[in-house]
Amino acid sequence: MDFDLTEEQRLVRDTARDFAAREIAPKASEIDKSGRWPAEIVSRMAELGFLGMAVPEEHGGAGLDTLSYALVMEEISAACASSGVIMSVNNSLFCDPLNKYGSPSLKNEILTPVAQGKKLGCFGLTEPMSGSDAQTMATSGEKVSGGWVLNGAKNWITNGPHADFILVFAITDRSGPRVKHTAFVVPKGTPGYTQANPDHKLGIHGAHSCTVFFENCKLPDSAVVGNVGEGFKVAMSTLDGGRIGIASQALGIARAALDVSVSYAKERKSFGVPIAQHQAIQFMLSDMATELDAARLLTWRAATMKDKGTKHTMQSSEAKLYASEAATRIAHKAIQIHGGYGYSTEFPVERHYRDARITEIYEGTSEIQRIVIAASLLKG
Repeated sequence: MDFDLTEEQRLVRDTARDFAAREIAPKASEIDKSGRWPAEIVSRMAELGFLGMAVPEEHGGAGLDTLSYALVMEEISAACASSGVIMSVNNSLFCDPLNKYGSPSLKNEILTPVAQGKKLGCFGLTEPMSGSDAQTMATSGEKVSGGWVLNGAKNWITNGPHADFILVFAITDRSGPRVKHTAFVVPKGTPGYTQANPDHKLGIHGAHSCTVFFENCKLPDSAVVGNVGEGFKVAMSTLDGGRIGIASQALGIARAALDVSVSYAKERKSFGVPIAQHQAIQFMLSDMATELDAARLLTWRAATMKDKGTKHTMQSSEAKLYASEAATRIAHKAIQIHGGYGYSTEFPVERHYRDARITEIYEGTSEIQRIVIAASLLKG
């Protein structure tokens, strides 16, 4: 694997790094504490082309590769994990499947404004009683004259309170031994589409999520994404790419925790010397840096494979599994290095610790990633 970034990739990364340092990082603590939606940051990400990075230019995107997307995700997430996951959902979970499976009309009418950042998308797979086990999904899509009628609910929908469209998955055929799903795009404002109040969460306070309800929600046939009955295929291929985004978010959180720990260790003194001179601190910093580099290499490998069109299900799961768990371990050590200050909301490491934890859960828990990896191995 070639580890050298292209000139274009370095430029995109540096642009994101400068933007994150100047316009996001100074607001990250306030966004976390107030829980407000970072509207001005979302608007600037749109202007920079960060909300539809891999979408072709003819459909409003930046026409960049997945590795560039991973680089930008790390930079944005290092400054503010909430802003990172808002970007990830729009790119990975909405634009990517519409670009891959959407009809020409869906690409023109919906993908283009979402990739441009004029509109926002979200992804509806998880339900109150159905997460990774899609066979227990309750949301249904019934075929009627001229279209479909949706009934059901989806929860933990990141971007949901602010999104203009949701990509939703529903069971449309229960006749066989295994149910069949279909993917639909539903515009906000469609009769029968309602939302609950935003969720209250441990971390990523600026990335609002909510439960979405569908009650006799009528959709035209043109709302179908991909083929009828092949929604599970759409969802799984979408998550393959989405896990690269969450791995990159975890990288950003972990890097931020390591960076502040290195700085703090050089400044804080104990027993007459900076704590960076104590071997116990050095060992923790060494482990943090090694895990971060390993996670980044796994993530870059998965991104590169996606760009080459190579099957990357196992590699994306490995990246997401390792990066997310490494982020939690790194943030844990960061708090330990900071001592009592690490437990204080006046320092950023407690925010990184809270934000890191969700990366082990959404878009497939660590346990699901292990199942995916094992299944790939056992297929031979």
